[in-house]
Amino acid sequence: MTDTNTRQEYTIDAAGKRLGRVASEIAVLLMGKQLPDFQRNVVPSVSVTVTNASLLDITNKKREQKTYNRYSGYPGGLKTQRMEEVIDKKGYTAILTNAIAGMLPANKLRPVMLKNLTINE
Repeated sequence: MTDTNTRQEYTIDAAGKRLGRVASEIAVLLMGKQLPDFQRNVVPSVSVTVTNASLLDITNKKREQKTYNRYSGYPGGLKTQRMEEVIDKKGYTAILTNAIAGMLPANKLRPVMLKNLTINE
């Protein structure tokens, strides 16, 4: 059983690292898989801070070709944006958050885990 008073804090420097490598490292930390008392159905008391997100190593090809889709729920409501456009509009925080969220379990614990994430550009 985890002690609720002890909160583990991690700081990750993203400068010069690949997007997917950093995202998978952060996802493991947010899920608490590195803890000796890991439980899949419990959100650990862990906070992760990412610094230098704007210095991520993202290739030009990925910036131009990677697309993000949103769907409004209405007919013809599919919106597609390239990575460049998302970075210009929302910044690197949106790119990194989206990558991390895709690596977390798709259940009710995902939004709770993402609240323990802080990204600084």
